[in-house]
Amino acid sequence: MHTLRELEQLAAQIRTCRKCPLGRSRTHAVPGEGPANAEMMFIGEAPGYYEDQQGRPFVGASGRLLERLLAIIGLAREDVYITNVVKCRPPGNRDPLPAEIEACRPWLHQQIALIDPLVIVTLGRFSMAQFLPAHARITRVHGKPVVQQDGRVVVPMFHPAAALRNPNWMQSMESDFAQLPQLLEEMRHQRQNQNDDPPQQLSLF
Repeated sequence: MHTLRELEQLAAQIRTCRKCPLGRSRTHAVPGEGPANAEMMFIGEAPGYYEDQQGRPFVGASGRLLERLLAIIGLAREDVYITNVVKCRPPGNRDPLPAEIEACRPWLHQQIALIDPLVIVTLGRFSMAQFLPAHARITRVHGKPVVQQDGRVVVPMFHPAAALRNPNWMQSMESDFAQLPQLLEEMRHQRQNQNDDPPQQLSLF
């Protein structure tokens, strides 16, 4: 309950944030949603039109695809935490600017610290860039888990919106999702034994 309360307080701060110009153009900020003890966290790029209207993440076509992919592996959106790198919609759904990403970075880091997920799934290149080296290309590294120094694993994936535009990427997303249950189980086991066998940082690069 303590973590849930802190997460709710953080969401309240995000809803009133004016650290960048997006705070003046938004309809609603979109902090994120899901259980405070979620083992899996999905991080997109920025809210779109429907998210801005409702104040909830992934409620348009991308959200429906995300829910379908979760259902394939036996999960519902209520089982995972869903958020974005940028918490307010960029005008016209343009890409988030570096200054906007930087302004929102502390919010995302606090969410990760509070929820403490075992698996972080990044959706799209802007989300991936928060965790992987700058030279990483999503077409090369999607679906390849990278263990971080904090003992959690990051799995880069295409953004659902990109998969909707490109049928070839849809198949890749389904394959990448299919590995998540086993990966989550492995991370549970590793978390249980981390005091005896601290995780080693792996690198794909």
